[in-house]
Amino acid sequence: MCGIFGYVGRQNCAKMLVESLATLEYRGYDSSGVAFFEDGGIVTLKAAGRIENLGRLLEQRGETFTTCGIGHTRWATHGGPTDENAHPHSSEHISLLHNGIIENHRELKEFLQRQGYTFLSQTDTESAVHLIDYHYKQCGDFLDAIIAALKEIRGTYAFGIICREEPGKLICVRQENPLLLGVGEGENFMASDIPAFIKYTKQYLVMEPGEIAILEADGITVVDFDKTPILKQPLTVTWDYEAVEKGGYDHFMLKEIHETPLALRNTIAPRVEDGLVRFGEEELPDELLRQAGRITVLACGSAMHAGMVAKGVIESMCHVPVNLEVASEFRGKNPPLIGPNDLTVVLSQSGETLDTMGALKLAKCCGSKVLAIVNVVGSSIAREADHAIYTWAGPEIAVATTKAYSAQIAVAYMLAARMAYVKGLLPEAEFRAFTARLLTLPEQVKGLLAQEAQYQALARAYFQSDNLFFIGRGLDYAAALEGSLKLKEISYIHSEAYAAGELKHGSIALVTDGVPVIALATQSALAEKAVSNIREVDARNAHVMAVCTENLAESLSFVKDLITLPVLPDLLMPSLAAIPLQLLAYHIAVLRGCDIDKPRNLAKSVTVE
Repeated sequence: MCGIFGYVGRQNCAKMLVESLATLEYRGYDSSGVAFFEDGGIVTLKAAGRIENLGRLLEQRGETFTTCGIGHTRWATHGGPTDENAHPHSSEHISLLHNGIIENHRELKEFLQRQGYTFLSQTDTESAVHLIDYHYKQCGDFLDAIIAALKEIRGTYAFGIICREEPGKLICVRQENPLLLGVGEGENFMASDIPAFIKYTKQYLVMEPGEIAILEADGITVVDFDKTPILKQPLTVTWDYEAVEKGGYDHFMLKEIHETPLALRNTIAPRVEDGLVRFGEEELPDELLRQAGRITVLACGSAMHAGMVAKGVIESMCHVPVNLEVASEFRGKNPPLIGPNDLTVVLSQSGETLDTMGALKLAKCCGSKVLAIVNVVGSSIAREADHAIYTWAGPEIAVATTKAYSAQIAVAYMLAARMAYVKGLLPEAEFRAFTARLLTLPEQVKGLLAQEAQYQALARAYFQSDNLFFIGRGLDYAAALEGSLKLKEISYIHSEAYAAGELKHGSIALVTDGVPVIALATQSALAEKAVSNIREVDARNAHVMAVCTENLAESLSFVKDLITLPVLPDLLMPSLAAIPLQLLAYHIAVLRGCDIDKPRNLAKSVTVE
């Protein structure tokens, strides 16, 4: 969630701090702040609201020169979005920013108040900065003070810390929450994600839980909590700064929807060899698939909807039972229904989703092998899992996921097909035919994107709605859930998705004159029943939009609005259905004047419980 950036080097970083924070806006935030060295002290600027407010504060100061500082965008967990609650927080000697939650902050606060410390905010973080300051006064050493404080802090955190007496040094700590180190020449960086420093360097280090990094202009030293040195090998970013710019599009979300064909191509094509889907041995060994007798899929949000598609496709092709679990709920199960012969599949775009990481660890404790499907190379979930398949969707900046969701579904197709093949359930000729169909997805999606003007025009019939319903059967139900989530995420329209066959069991009571219903009918095996369900809502005078395959257009000619999709095998249709639903949500949100890329209260990387 919160965005973190820090710099130490030789160039003036005052504006850099604010500009780099702007590249992390997609993580979600309600306030921002910076702290930097100047004239022998630490200057702190903080502002509720958008980063532009912080930028204006910096401009009002006039000429500012500093070569070391930290910056933060806050997503509130303790205390409202106010200037006082914004990070960084400061004490007499120490300034600190924090992503995570300090669980024992109340008892720490009570202790520190007895020592004479005054608290100015409602945050848990202020306990940490005062505690480090307290230990600094006791021992006089910056690093030792941090280590002493860490022994008393319980919770999850990524810290960036500076000390008034050491102006050329920045210390950061990771425990659960993500933190990366950018490695430059005569300068070094810390950040919660790569876009914050990609403009300056492509070399980076991934901090692991329980590590402390001391950043100075000429180098980075990494140690554990006992000060034992840790050697780390730098990684290289494989994409350019331009990838995190809008490239002429009005919003990142629209840009990323249009990047879906490339994301699909990058995800699928490298894993097709001699006409068959093949995974590398490190990604996913065939023997693991061959032996899998039961699969558990763990995910949150849109990734859970991709997991729902995975469940349907794997069960259909592989005849293996798949248990789909919301990661946060799975963590509370006692005991979890999972065993050593199971395969656990976890899905996360960022690879840092805290609930998903917790569920992953629980699955491993039960003896299950874990496969991660993630987009971010070197992310925590990818490293914790036994095997990882990267989606290669490229950086996704908009909070509402689009191309990464589509890439996750593509991996699900490949996983199911490969498993069916190695289990002897899918003959090679059929496997080749399925693979060939997979390879057509980028062009099929490209064709749908070319029809964007149609979806934009349809948005005008729905943008003033207060309530809206999605219905679908089978894999169309999964697509309906994701379409509904996209709409509510960015347009703030109350939207619900229902399994179409369940309408008559209660929810049809909500369907009255003019109520918008978006109905999906792309599954040929369920087409007759789907059309009957659509007639049921049409008979109640709902305003119906049908998203269906071309061959069903005549059967659904009675609806108000119609979007048709090319005919592909039923299992592949969720990839096509996603595109018009994403674009429809986008254009409805535009008409409503919403903040598309940064929806209220939401964050791209959910790193709190």
